[in-house]
Amino acid sequence: MFRLPFKPNLLAAFSLGHFANDMVPIGMFILIPAFGTSMGLSPAEIGLLFMIHSLGGAIAFLPAGMLADHVANRGIILAATFFWVAFGYLFASFSDGFWPFAILIAIAAMGDAAWHPMATGVLAQIHKGRRAYALGVHAIGGHLAEFVALPGAGLLLAMWDWRVAIQVLIIPTLVVGVLFVVIRNKVPRHVNSRPTLADLADIWGIWTDRAGLRVIGIFITYNMGMFATITMTPLFLSRNHDFSWLETALAMAFMMLFGALAQPGTGKLSDRVGRWPLIIAGNGLAAVAAFVAWMSSSILLTLFALGVALTVLVAIRSVLLAAAVDHAGGREGTSLGLAFACMDGFAASAAVLAGWVGKNDLSNAFLLAAGFSLAAALLATSAPKRMPSVVEKTTA
Repeated sequence: MFRLPFKPNLLAAFSLGHFANDMVPIGMFILIPAFGTSMGLSPAEIGLLFMIHSLGGAIAFLPAGMLADHVANRGIILAATFFWVAFGYLFASFSDGFWPFAILIAIAAMGDAAWHPMATGVLAQIHKGRRAYALGVHAIGGHLAEFVALPGAGLLLAMWDWRVAIQVLIIPTLVVGVLFVVIRNKVPRHVNSRPTLADLADIWGIWTDRAGLRVIGIFITYNMGMFATITMTPLFLSRNHDFSWLETALAMAFMMLFGALAQPGTGKLSDRVGRWPLIIAGNGLAAVAAFVAWMSSSILLTLFALGVALTVLVAIRSVLLAAAVDHAGGREGTSLGLAFACMDGFAASAAVLAGWVGKNDLSNAFLLAAGFSLAAALLATSAPKRMPSVVEKTTA
């Protein structure tokens, strides 16, 4: 059997895996509008494509999270996700028509979705005293993919079309998939068990009490604010300000880069001072920035305001995920699967709502985003202020 000449660092390997698995899904922020424009779709129809894409992933989040908590050999499942993603989007690149494309990208998104709760669940189990920091390092890979996939998609669209762009963007996914096949046995094995009715009842009780529903509400409204902004910004720049796809992609990538780089820092800070102050401040600042973007008549001020909104929303994502594990007090994979499902599932409806309110003026989507972010901040002000991460440090 082939052996690596070095011992892989799982935190770095998982961040690289996140990067590779997210290449095409992140590229879809540009490729879906490009597909929709080529098909003559309305903003609401393009928003519907975003929603279907996200709902496909949402279906896989919770089952994958439960696998992380109950299946022993998680390494082979993590390796398989890369090939699911690559071949799923490859098939989508040959599709014609709205529904074939929508269904195939939804199926492909399931593979990417399966990666996230399993990989983050493993990291949360390994780094119990530094959960938000570990999740932040893992998240860097996904958000750096934004800085590569978005300009890459824009450049490929400038040279060819959305089909070729997808086909080129799956190459890193396949390469890293081969790497994970090699290192699959380095992923810590878990006690093999079956989920029981008692487990499901326990999880149901944790997440359906008043505190659990409040946390879920924060997840949903937080991501609705992000979805409304990120799905309509490419159309806004393209249709309202005649940005090329490459210029749009570069603007989007630059807006989100600083939030990606800030995630380990915000995660580490929240491990010390608690999750909720950062969640409240991040959503509150995003609400103000999105409101400024809606009010502004200057493209420079609008770009700056959107950049601030996306930076803070991206920066606090790992903090929200750590808050999910804190609330559940264990079952890391299942808790993160539920968090991802709420953030990327129910919240996906914001893409359709943003397209609908932006029918006459796409900037209206930013006012909608401001409302969602404000709702998340207000919900977080009434969340319990305990800091389980600090307690865990003293008992680990």
